[in-house]
Amino acid sequence: MLDVIMYDILGTPAILVGLFALIGLLIQKKSSSTVLSGTLKTIMGFVILGAGATVLIGSLDHFSKMFDHAFQVQGVIPNNEAIVAAAQTNFGTATALIMVFGMIMNLLLARFTPLKYIFLTGHHTLFMACLIAASLSVGGMSGIPLIIVGSIILGLCMVVFPAILQPTVRQITGSDDFAVGHFGSVGYYVSAKIGKLVGNKARTTEDIQVPKSLGFLRDTSVAISLTMAIFFVIVALFAGRSYIEAQLSNGSNFIIFAIMQAITFAAGVYIILAGVRMLIAEIIPAFKGIADKLVPNTKPALDCPTIFPFAPNAVIIGFIFSFLAGLVSMFILPFIGLKVIVPGLVPHFFTGAAAGVFGNATGGRIGAMAGAFANGLLISFIPAILLIFMGDIGYEGTTFGDSDFGVIGIIIINLLKLFGAV
Repeated sequence: MLDVIMYDILGTPAILVGLFALIGLLIQKKSSSTVLSGTLKTIMGFVILGAGATVLIGSLDHFSKMFDHAFQVQGVIPNNEAIVAAAQTNFGTATALIMVFGMIMNLLLARFTPLKYIFLTGHHTLFMACLIAASLSVGGMSGIPLIIVGSIILGLCMVVFPAILQPTVRQITGSDDFAVGHFGSVGYYVSAKIGKLVGNKARTTEDIQVPKSLGFLRDTSVAISLTMAIFFVIVALFAGRSYIEAQLSNGSNFIIFAIMQAITFAAGVYIILAGVRMLIAEIIPAFKGIADKLVPNTKPALDCPTIFPFAPNAVIIGFIFSFLAGLVSMFILPFIGLKVIVPGLVPHFFTGAAAGVFGNATGGRIGAMAGAFANGLLISFIPAILLIFMGDIGYEGTTFGDSDFGVIGIIIINLLKLFGAV
């Protein structure tokens, strides 16, 4: 029963957010039709978002295979899902308990402290719970103390990270209706600070003047398709026709295959944005019920794509510059004795895009580029450092990708070692 609650209900973002919408609408005593419609549309928004992510990730998987073959790069590709799956054998129960009690701690902190945020990104809650369980274990803790300390840490992460981002989120959205609940917050915070330092927010990415002859590029989907087509075709040329047609395209022409994958990527982004719009439209009014009655004056902390529609140009700029930083990092890491972190397209797209939006909010075009580049460096170097400590439990093959996981893991392990827990 615990596994059903944890992994099938609380571990499913769509159902988790749908439950909050249901509770909020019931508390407001809405009509049965409104409750049903609002709950289903909230869940549907997350399902649409997930469907878009699946389409996008499938396209990026082909890109990664072409890239690896083209440049013969051997290293570690950070993947949250992979390391969480690997860790469940040893830390499954601890992860589940930390997640449940961490969510309860989140509600208590939101109710009784000034940190009025409820973290609704369920899969990241699960990932952080696993990271905390593994890190505390490496640091020498076990049993009930591990669960108690882990739950407190998780609860704090679920309110502190949204809080440090909220001033910039208000600039991005022009309102204070929701927060960003995604454990790439360190990268987004750094991006916003660097954007403010080097850029000019008045020169926003969204005001880029496009010549009339290139007016079609104002359509975000077209711009993304063309940008990604350039990336895909270049990598396809390096990977070679024989490899792509034999291993990836089932005999289809390798250039056509590359172009279609670029368009598929753009389609995934389009689907994600559609899901986000539906989600926000339903979750904000529904959440008001919880905020007013159970946990007053709180905000829902939602996944990072919720801010993408506010600066679509910054999304693609952020992805490109974050990925470029990942490529640069590949050549630096071996010289300082760290394993090569191969830039994964998925973390660089989602966190790089969000970093671009944050950088743009404080520093415009230059801020989006510089901030996203800084994010790319962070999600290359931090996972490489975390990998050293995760190796203590036998997970050298992969590591957590987003910045907050690495920061929290490194702090936990080193604090416990410093105070003699091992």
